[in-house]
Amino acid sequence: MLSPNVEVQCNAVGCVTNLATHDDNKTKIAKSGALVPLTRLARSKDMRVQRNATGALLNMTHSDENRQQLVNAGAIPVLVSLLNSPDTDVQYYCTTALSNIAVDGTNRKKLAQTESKLVTSLVALMDSPSLKVQCQAALALRNLASDEKYQLEIVKADGLTSLLRLLQSTYLPLILSSAACVRNVSIHPQNESPIIESGFLQPLINLLSFKENEEVQCHAISTLRNLAASSEKNKTAIVKAGAVQSIKELVLNVPMNVQSEMTACVAVLALSDDLKGQLLEMGICEVLIPLTNSPSSEVQGNSAAALGNLSSKADVRNATDDYSAFNDVWDKPEGGMHRYLYRFLTSSDATFQHIAVWTIVQLMESNDPQLVSNIRASTLLIPNIRTLASSRSSSPASSAGSPGSHRSQERSYQETETGDGGSEIQILARRIVDYVEGDEGLVPSSVTHSHIQAGSSVASSTRDHEELRKSVREALAPGSHR
Repeated sequence: MLSPNVEVQCNAVGCVTNLATHDDNKTKIAKSGALVPLTRLARSKDMRVQRNATGALLNMTHSDENRQQLVNAGAIPVLVSLLNSPDTDVQYYCTTALSNIAVDGTNRKKLAQTESKLVTSLVALMDSPSLKVQCQAALALRNLASDEKYQLEIVKADGLTSLLRLLQSTYLPLILSSAACVRNVSIHPQNESPIIESGFLQPLINLLSFKENEEVQCHAISTLRNLAASSEKNKTAIVKAGAVQSIKELVLNVPMNVQSEMTACVAVLALSDDLKGQLLEMGICEVLIPLTNSPSSEVQGNSAAALGNLSSKADVRNATDDYSAFNDVWDKPEGGMHRYLYRFLTSSDATFQHIAVWTIVQLMESNDPQLVSNIRASTLLIPNIRTLASSRSSSPASSAGSPGSHRSQERSYQETETGDGGSEIQILARRIVDYVEGDEGLVPSSVTHSHIQAGSSVASSTRDHEELRKSVREALAPGSHR
């Protein structure tokens, strides 16, 4: 590789490229001192040498240790500059190498500090005539968009236009890479409205039924959930575009990971008082109730959170508030609300107990005669509520994995404690018992006016909007890419 002869350089680099396809050789190549001359030859004026050198650099990016040695050898500025190469193979090798390098957070910071044109170049490559270059450009942007800076920069560079086009492709790798990228970009609150205004809602909803690939479905529904996280306007737009109707039609027959994402999305949409009635009219409870008995505790919790949020109304209740949807599903399907609440009350999971008593309080606060009568007359619910009211639950809170599995974060359901150390489960249970034993309606109290967050515990009455937003975005969100 140190020879001045171009033919020798080409053959030597080609040999290293082939050797670097085997993992056992990569460390030896890195330790041999070959990375610096490889990086230098990537700038060769001879296109054959350039192709072989960038191919070799790509092959060396498949392990953390080798990536770091490449960075130390000065490969980043060379790879970035060659994104503008006229040669498709060189573009592909460099784009893929940078995508691999961007997996590491430390490298993303270095890229952000030194490569100001990186995002612009990658956005341009999403319009390459080569499908494989388009795909790798979107994947590189996906990895970069693990960081806030790049989430904003991609939108600023008009990356949404190209991503929308790729999302509507018929080529699976393009659909998958663009869906993953949009999902990461949607993490940032400032990007929610631009994504919706760019026309992504319908394509994302269409991908919910993309049965050929579960990961595409997960990316699509996770993006919709992210877009709904903070804005009432966005929640309304998502429902109006038909997302909930699609979820209702699909959720019972999709893979469990997709069910988890879909139920989490409904739980977020159900936070909106303006949309609760509409969601109930769609019959969403009919699919949420069976899912409270899912083999997945995550799906169970998210479905119950959605039902709880649908049952909760604003602090000021109106005589026109309609709870008939809950009466319609009291005993069906699959035992209805009645059996679901019983299962959660008798669960060994303190959070499930908490969700159940919280939801029952919401239903009783409605003062709907039929609902109140159903609860009072229940030989399944009342004895177990009395048990919870008389002694604090000693059940440990269970831990649930975060929906999605991209950007997974450790989190556990926690039983909420009040300021005086008493269990909120016990307090809520006592309120129900007092009401059942009395003649007057249940008066709404500050303890119960909050929302249940999918994938976490019932929100306390002191949780403000920002904390709720943080919980929805961080505790719920899927991925090293949300």
